[in-house]
Amino acid sequence: MMIAVDPTSAVPTFEQIRVQIERMVGAGVLKPGARLPTIAQLSNDLSIAPGTVARAYRELESGGIVVSRRRTGTVVADHTPKRTKRANAAEVDLAVSDFVRRLRQLGVTVDDVIDQVNLSFSASATDRAS
Repeated sequence: MMIAVDPTSAVPTFEQIRVQIERMVGAGVLKPGARLPTIAQLSNDLSIAPGTVARAYRELESGGIVVSRRRTGTVVADHTPKRTKRANAAEVDLAVSDFVRRLRQLGVTVDDVIDQVNLSFSASATDRAS
């Protein structure tokens, strides 16, 4: 399981982890019953505090995505709920944060971005009408 966190992102680290795991479950990469890494293992792999991973796992469990069991650890739930508005909003927040960070690194202005977005929307509307 490949999870990456961006310490420079405005999105909290636990939320980055939660969104990525939820995305993997939704895409079928992680199947029901699949075992997630232990909190200690994932925190060590990502060089973050164990409490951060524990919070991500708690959020996933409260959303019905995973189940924590003493003997088997944390596993993907047998019946995961469909994507929620909260999950979609979190994913959009993550994408926008990454987008803005990259644009700032390039030195692009907000006006340049808005102009480009408008051009892209116009082009996609023209493509659909054809």
